[in-house]
Amino acid sequence: MDRALYLAMSGGTQVMNAQTIHANNLANVSTTGFRSDFEQARSMQVNGDFYPSRVYAMTENPGTNFDMGPLQNTGRSMDVAIQNNGFIAVLDGSGQETYTRAGDLQLTLSGQLVTGTGLPVMGAAGPIFLPPLDDLDISEDGTISIIPQGGDGTQITALNRIKLVSAEPEALVKGDDGLIRTKSGEQLQQDNSVQVISGYLEGSNVNAVEEMTSIMELSRRFEMNIKVMNTVRENENASARILERS
Repeated sequence: MDRALYLAMSGGTQVMNAQTIHANNLANVSTTGFRSDFEQARSMQVNGDFYPSRVYAMTENPGTNFDMGPLQNTGRSMDVAIQNNGFIAVLDGSGQETYTRAGDLQLTLSGQLVTGTGLPVMGAAGPIFLPPLDDLDISEDGTISIIPQGGDGTQITALNRIKLVSAEPEALVKGDDGLIRTKSGEQLQQDNSVQVISGYLEGSNVNAVEEMTSIMELSRRFEMNIKVMNTVRENENASARILERS
C-alpha cells in the first residue's frame, strides 16, 4: 500500500476514535456527576521489518478529568453533592463495589437506597435499606436520619451512614459504564473527612463549548484525510493509465 495512503487511512481512523470520545463527553453534558474523558494522539512505530521512520497515528484515552462540576440547588433532601475528592460507594451490575459522584438518591418500593440509575448505595455494613418513613435527612457526614411513618415529627432516628470514600485521581480509573474504580482493584475505606451537601447535585464537568469546538476541528481533520486518500487514488489511476499507454 502506498505510504501516503496508509498514513491518511490511519489518521482518519484515529480522528474517528477521537470524535467518539468527545461525542460521548458532549452526550453527557447534563449527566449528574459525570467526569469527562481526555483524548490524545501520538505516533507509534509499526511492528515488524520496516524502516524506523514507519509510524502510524494512535488515539488514546490518557485519563479522566476529575475537576468538580457546578453545584445545582434542587432543595430535595435526598439529593447530595460530594465535596472535594470524595465519592459515594455503590454496587455495579455485577455486585462489585465501585464509586460515583451522582448523588441523586432514590428509595425503591422495598426501601433500598439507590442512585438515580438504580445502583445500590453502600452503608456501614452493606447496601442500605430503610423502613417506611415520612421524612428523611442526610447530614454532612452521610448519616441518614428518618422520621418513621406515622411518627409525630419528633421521633428522629439515625439509622445508617452512606459510605463516603476519597482517593487521589492518579489512583482511579473510569470504566465504560461511567463508574469509578481503583487501578489496583482494591476497595476504598470509609473516609470520615468527606462531606456532602444535602439539597444539591453536582452537574457534569463537561465544557460543551470546548467539546463542540474539538468535534468541529476533528471533522475538518477527517475531511483533510479523505482528500489525501482521494488524491493518492487519483494519482495511482493516472499512473496506471500512463503505463497502459506506454
